[in-house]
Amino acid sequence: MAHIHPSALVDPGAQLHESVTVGPYTIIGPHVRIGAGTTVASHCVIEGRTTIGEDNRIFQFNSLGAVPQDKKYAGEPCELIIGDRNTIREFCTFNIGTAQDQGVTRIGNDNWLMAYVHLAHDCQVGNRTVFANSTQLAGHVQVGDWAILGGFTVVHQFCRLGAHSFTAMNSLLFADLPPFAMCQGQPAQVRSMNYEGLKRRGFSAAQVQAVKQMHKALYREELTLQAAIEQIQAMSHSDSGIVEVVDVMSTFLAQVSPGRGIIR
Repeated sequence: MAHIHPSALVDPGAQLHESVTVGPYTIIGPHVRIGAGTTVASHCVIEGRTTIGEDNRIFQFNSLGAVPQDKKYAGEPCELIIGDRNTIREFCTFNIGTAQDQGVTRIGNDNWLMAYVHLAHDCQVGNRTVFANSTQLAGHVQVGDWAILGGFTVVHQFCRLGAHSFTAMNSLLFADLPPFAMCQGQPAQVRSMNYEGLKRRGFSAAQVQAVKQMHKALYREELTLQAAIEQIQAMSHSDSGIVEVVDVMSTFLAQVSPGRGIIR
């Protein structure tokens, strides 16, 4: 049996691995599934069609799996899916998806989500991200692997943040933030690329230099976005590492909405 505090209310229909721990006064609904090694602290509410993987640490006072804050939601059987080894600090609110999108709000693995983070319906969060306190994502936002969002970052609906991107504290994003880019301001502007972060993650000097070239094309040569994309795509090289970072950027830019664009 899972280690459930006597004051917790766990619906008989919920599926909890025998190694799960549930703290005092927590409420878990009938469609919830929680994997091995996950701990849920006191005063949490986990409801809806919510699936939580293994070895997550969910601190007290979290609301996970509630219906979207979207007037169009009409009770469809949408989901919240959380992967493995995530840390979810106090007072976070993660909503399920909507039928107007994929129907799933999804969080990957090994993420660090600090207090008061809000993930609205249909957000898609990758792996190994960091969300500092009071980061707020509107609906349909996508966040790539290794992204770091500074405290009080606010992201407009349907925006995308690329892999290894970085937002400074109090950033307000109305457009897509390309991979590797660092932004700051209200509205946010790209200030540089995340060179130090890439070095810490083991990127080679050649890869970092390639990122510098892409930054120059996007932000220093006064090119149109399409011209910058073409210049980046032309950065062919025999080094597989350079090809990798160029592909990450090219793939992201190819999916930019003309009506939204990128943060400049």
